[in-house]
Parts: sequence; C-alpha cells; structure tokens
Amino acid sequence: MAQKKYLQSKLTQFLREDKIQLWKPPYTDENKEVGLALKDLAKKYSDKLECCENEVEKIMEEIRCKAIERGAGNEHYKTTGIATIEVFLPARLKKDRKNLLETHLHITGRELRSKIAETFGFQENYIKIVINKKQLQLGETLKEQGVTHNVKAMVLELKQSEEDVRKNFQVEEEKQNEAKLEEKRIQRTKRGLEILAERAEMVVDPEATPYLDIANQTGRSIRIPPSERKALMLAMGYHEKGRAFLKRKEYGIALPCLLDADKYFCECCRELLDTVDNYAVLQLDIVWCYFRLGQLECLDDAEKKLKLAQECFRKCYGENHQRLVHIKGNCGKEKVLFLRLYLLQGIRNYHSGNGEEAYEYLNKACQLFKELYIDPSKVHNLMQLGFSAQEARLGLRACDGNVDHAAVHITNRREELDQIKKEEREKKRRRLENINHLKGMGYSTRAAKQALHQAGGNLEEAQKILLRNPQMWWLNDSAPESNNRQQSPSRENIDQLVYMGFDAVAAKAALRVFRGNVQLAAQTLVHNGGRLPPDLQLSAEDSSSTPSTSPSDSAGTSSASTDEDMETEAVNEILEDIPEHEEDYLDSTLEDEEIIIAEYLSYVENIKSAAKKN
Repeated sequence: MAQKKYLQSKLTQFLREDKIQLWKPPYTDENKEVGLALKDLAKKYSDKLECCENEVEKIMEEIRCKAIERGAGNEHYKTTGIATIEVFLPARLKKDRKNLLETHLHITGRELRSKIAETFGFQENYIKIVINKKQLQLGETLKEQGVTHNVKAMVLELKQSEEDVRKNFQVEEEKQNEAKLEEKRIQRTKRGLEILAERAEMVVDPEATPYLDIANQTGRSIRIPPSERKALMLAMGYHEKGRAFLKRKEYGIALPCLLDADKYFCECCRELLDTVDNYAVLQLDIVWCYFRLGQLECLDDAEKKLKLAQECFRKCYGENHQRLVHIKGNCGKEKVLFLRLYLLQGIRNYHSGNGEEAYEYLNKACQLFKELYIDPSKVHNLMQLGFSAQEARLGLRACDGNVDHAAVHITNRREELDQIKKEEREKKRRRLENINHLKGMGYSTRAAKQALHQAGGNLEEAQKILLRNPQMWWLNDSAPESNNRQQSPSRENIDQLVYMGFDAVAAKAALRVFRGNVQLAAQTLVHNGGRLPPDLQLSAEDSSSTPSTSPSDSAGTSSASTDEDMETEAVNEILEDIPEHEEDYLDSTLEDEEIIIAEYLSYVENIKSAAKKN
C-alpha cells in the first residue's frame, strides 16, 4: 500500500511537470475511454522509475479515471447543487476504502451520518465522521460546518468488529450496545474534564476534592490568566485522554479527543502555546493517529502540523535545546519526541513522492533510535533497586545509558518532586486557612474563594475587596433558589444595629439582605455611609416578596444525588487516565517506531537501488 501511494505521488509529479492532462486527448478519447497514447506514456515513466510498466499503466489509468470522475462531479455540482464527498472507510475493510458519495449540503450532519451508514453497511450509532479535521456536528447543516464539494470525510468506528462477515441479530445487538457504551464514554470524558477544569480555581480542600492543575517543566504550579485557564485545562485534559486511548491502540476513539484538544488549544494565545511543549506534542499525536488509522491522505495539512510542532519545540526548548538543558540539565528524554517527528516527516515525504527527503528524515530517525535504544538488562538492574520501568527508561535516556548516573538522577528527581509537593500542600493549606478566616467573618465559602482569587491569595486585600463589593456576599454555596428565602430579621438584631447608630429602616433592610448576619450588615452600612448600596436595596425588596418553599422543591433531592454520582463517575474515569508521572509523554519503548523505521527505510532503499541501476 505504501509503495503504491509513493508511485501515485511520483507519477502525479511527473504529469504536473510535463503539463500532461490525462482527461484530454490523446490520453482520453471523445467517449471518455483510454487512448493509445497512455501506454506509451506509461512506458516512458516506468523506465524513469525502474519499475513494472503494467503497474505504472494501471496506476495512471486510476489517475485518469479519477480526473474524469472529478470533472463530471464538478459539472454536476454546478448544474444541480449536489456535492460529491470523498469517503475514506476504516482500514479493516481493506479494499475500496475510498468512495464517492453525492449529497446536498443543506442536510444535517445526522442525515449525512445515516446516509454513510446505509451506503457502506455501518450501524448509524456505531460511527463518527471527521471532516476538515473536526468531528461532524449532528445538529448542524453541512454548509454551516464549512463542508464543501469534493471534501474528504473519514469514517471512524467506535470499536472494531472482529467478525464483520457473520452479521446475525446477536452480533448486531452487541455492536449497538458497544457503540452506545463508547458514545457514553466519550460524553463522560467531556463532562469529567469540564468539572475538573471548573474546580481548578475554586477548590477548597485539595486533599478531598480532585481537580486539574497546570505545572511547568519542573513540576511547579503556574498561574494562567483566568480567561485562558479553562480552555488550556480542557485542551490538556482532552490530550491526556486521547493519549490514553493511543497507548491502548484505540486510534478511532483517540482521534476525536485529540481534535477536541486542538480546538481548545486554538482558544489560547500564541505566546502561551510557544512556552509549553504540549501543543507541539499534540500535533505529533494527531498526525501519528491519522497514520496508524491508515488515513494520512485525509490530513491535508500534515506537513503544516509537523512544521508547527518543529517550530514550537524550537521556541519552547531553545536553539539546540539550550533552554531545556538550562532548566532540566539534559535533553535526552525529549529526543523521543524528535524521533517521532523525523519519522512522521519521513513517512509524509515518502507518501508525497519525495524519496530523497524521505530517506534523509528516516535516516535521522534511525540514528536517534540507535542513540535512544535501552538495553533491557539496564532497566532490570534499576528495577531491582526499587525504581519503576518507566523511571528506569527516562533516567537512562537522561543519563546516556549510564545505570549509576540514572539511579542518582531518579533519586534526586523524586526528592525534588517531594519538596515541590510539600510546598504546594503548604500553599494550599494557607489558602484554606484564609478561606476559613473569611468564613468566620460571615462570608460564604464561594465569596471567600473568589475574593482571595482576585487578591492573588492576599488575605488583607481580599477583605478590602469584600468590603468594596458587598454584593459578593450573594455568592452563596447553596442552591440559588434557596438563597432568597429569607425570614424577617429579629427585633433583637435590629435594635443592636440601631444602638450602633444606624437608621432602623436601613438596619432592617441590611439584615434582610445579609440574612440576619449583624457583623456583615454593620460593615456594609459603615462602608456606605449608613445606607445600603442601590443594587443591594433592590435585592432586599426582591427577597421580601419571594414565595415560601413549595412541596415540589424537595422532589429534586434524589435526582440531584444521581447527578452527583454521575459526575463522580465521570471525574474518576478521567483521573484513571491521567498519568502519575509528569514525564509520561516522554516515555516510550520505541517498539512500534523501530518496526516502522525499518519498513519505510526498506522502501526508500529500493528507490535508491533502482535509481543507481538507472
């Protein structure tokens, strides 16, 4: 298959260079049949490529037929508005993976999915469609999603079928159940990531409540502008989930997660993306996923993504990895990423018919593989000392394969991370103390957290923020509808404020707003010259007219509990796939890469041998 793609690309190059149009005479006659001149052209190109004339003629005929088909499709689209979509089917189907499908562009994504499922024999809920590197949205029309005539659509199966030939009722039922489970799994992933991202800034007790945090290359938490923090966390969360599926070789499920990660990364500013390597690694993972699905030709900007990854690595790591060495003391572990980069660049060039460039990149990947290869006995020796296989591989690559140095490196890194975790725990403990201090003053947990966030953790400044913004007291922890159910303030509390010198009407209104909290009412009245701010006056009026609790208000208790259980399940599913080791993305046995490097080097070696004979 790879050799055929190379020949197709090479022949397309020759035709373009020689300005030959196969759909016109003398290569195509007036009845659209093949002309005799095609055979002579095939002979010329087969001699040039040193390969079988019949094979070249067959591929050229395929190119000619496709060009005619495309031209007819263009005319048909102009006259009828019916577009042609090139559908790429999963690799397991072996033959006829590339097919044409005609459709109007005003139909919805759901209708297109149904049409593809019916045409090619899939269960409708069993597939996902990727067009223009985005998942097809079922509720929007194709036109709204930027789908155009001659676009490429890739079909992903949620789970591969092992016995697709024997389709009895039981198998079909099992397929549908699997598809539903996988769809729910994807939806839980989305919800779990959203919950964890939302918790990040507002979590009170980090020991009891799981949440996501962002750390730099040393493992320390870093502050991100609130406007970008959630997008970055969702991007990194989807990326980790996608990588977990990649490890399990579930490429069809991994790709939607990786594409979602790419979407959220694009919401972050360029400066931020240039300072972390996550975005570069994501580009490699997306291209790798397309390649492993056998659908590289669906990714029309593979070259752009690989160049983007290379440039991002340069900005993040510095020229010749200088910045990386300054921060970490070495760059051995990160070389794994460059091996994957060179390998994918070699594969892309080969598929594009660029044999010399392919050989150059594949050779660089091969040299890096030899440098990064780890003797299994060395890993075993380190594991005997109590280190994990992952720690052993990362340590050996950081120390150029020296076992003693690797043991020291791993131990030092463990101690460094323990210290960082200790400092982070202390920072969170101080934050919890500050929250409790503000709660002791009568503020809700949520108001305390928001004020501390705005004050950058400074307790004194947070108190000033709360005094300047008494409406923040309304950021209560309970359900919004219960916040307004306020009883009339007691006579005793009103008298207490009047005794302090406040007007009785203002005192009553303030106590109503602050639900009887004398301290907050007094602070607010003092800060505002003895009266409530206009916005809080409205709140007091609204609260006095709020109806009492109806019997139906308690009916949601069990459903709320169920929702909470579902959220816990979603969060736990995400946490299971987030690796404990912060350098997990740099760890690889390189077993797959070794096989693929050898395979593609054999292809380009054959080209070089043929060129020498020629």
